Amino acid sequence: MNNQLRVALYILAGGLVVLGTEVLLVRWYPGHHQREVEATLKMQPYSNDAFGIQMQVANGIAGKFEVMPGSLRISHPIFWGQGPSITITSQPNPAGSSEFSPQTIAETETEGARKGLLGFQFDHTSVNGRDAMITEQYDSVRRWMVVTANIIAPDRIIQAVCTTGGEDQTVYLQACENSLRTIQLPGSPPPPPPPQQTSGNVEQVK
Repeated sequence: MNNQLRVALYILAGGLVVLGTEVLLVRWYPGHHQREVEATLKMQPYSNDAFGIQMQVANGIAGKFEVMPGSLRISHPIFWGQGPSITITSQPNPAGSSEFSPQTIAETETEGARKGLLGFQFDHTSVNGRDAMITEQYDSVRRWMVVTANIIAPDRIIQAVCTTGGEDQTVYLQACENSLRTIQLPGSPPPPPPPQQTSGNVEQVK
């Protein structure tokens, strides 16, 4: 085989490698990645009657379910590093209120500024009809996101802490948010507050 033919074969082989890589990255990988994301975010039901909780858990977090005194832990072990997890604890609500106090809401909302927490976000919201506060922050030591939901019922306050682990932070942050916002506690949630009435005279249009 002469040198020209050998060089031509090398060029052809190199071109095929480049073409195959382009097809892999441009055509196959985006679809494969999207399917992985969808599988990670797909929800599965979980309930624990003894703990009095029902929820939907993202597949990327579900895996191992542990019941411990006063807490639940849902985790997805991985071969290398630490995977995502949800830890749920419960404490009594001696006040018997169905809503967090304005002081508690203000303290939680300003926690990021007071403690210098990175990426701190606060949301005073409702989770399945119950008053709730959801925060997220970046753990600079472990290099992952932490999402915390506090949900109040007249008899207790539930705290659920979800960590994204060493996985894709964007995808698993969404998995944490989606999972925590499905938590249901037994009993009927309180009725919504009545709409506020506007004061003052309303001018009639003639």
